[in-house]
Amino acid sequence: MKYISVLLLVFLVFSFGSCISTKQLTYLQEHENEIDSLIAVQRMQKPYRLQVNDLLSIRVKALDQELVGMFNPIDEGNANATGEQKLYYDGFRIDPHGNIRIPTLGELNVLGYTVEEVREKIESRLLEDYFKEEANIFVTVKLAGIRYTTIGEVGAGSQVIYKDEVSIMEAIANAGDITTVGDRTDVMILRQYPGGHQVHHIDLTDINAVQSPYYYIQPNDLIMVKPLPQKSWGVGETGLQTFTTAASIVTLFTSLLLISNRLSR
Repeated sequence: MKYISVLLLVFLVFSFGSCISTKQLTYLQEHENEIDSLIAVQRMQKPYRLQVNDLLSIRVKALDQELVGMFNPIDEGNANATGEQKLYYDGFRIDPHGNIRIPTLGELNVLGYTVEEVREKIESRLLEDYFKEEANIFVTVKLAGIRYTTIGEVGAGSQVIYKDEVSIMEAIANAGDITTVGDRTDVMILRQYPGGHQVHHIDLTDINAVQSPYYYIQPNDLIMVKPLPQKSWGVGETGLQTFTTAASIVTLFTSLLLISNRLSR
């Protein structure tokens, strides 16, 4: 009877300690009197500065489109390409020296610039060397999608979102969400910088995550989600699964004790 009581105690501790709580699964849990200030901080995100291997989409337009045709990419052999394939052919990839090659203009260094600064730089070159103000040239420069990769306890693979700004919440949702055994409190981001890579951490269960400088992802980010300890314990993802596993273990030990007691008599 003494052994059974001990087993029941272990069973209760094991069941309550191994369950995955709602708090571990809920994103951006709110705290009082913080929402207004968080919105203000969210608007202060610094503009992204271009890195090596970024892909840019650049188009030059004017009242007379024939005048600017020589500055735009020529579609050759990729008439059937769409979406990301078309951007691969027509986009401008930043080389290891931080340059892109634009038809007629030649090489242009863009490393560390924002897309708005690149637009101004191209417009200035065009007006200085090729056109007058009356030509009404119009230059658009955009990142050709934000590419990122997810691994771990989240839908794994490389993803592309065709937007200028993407939050980590949107990136994870686009990848298929974090599994129930994924650690939302310590999501890691491996980010590329001119001097190398750095790992950053963000707690997605806390509303204060929107204040983080890593709340918005950048091109070529690697998002990593670690498993919770419950996964290695193999006790189940829900309370019922945990209860069933624990009950099976207690039943096994109880049976062994009863058999052992009978044999010792």
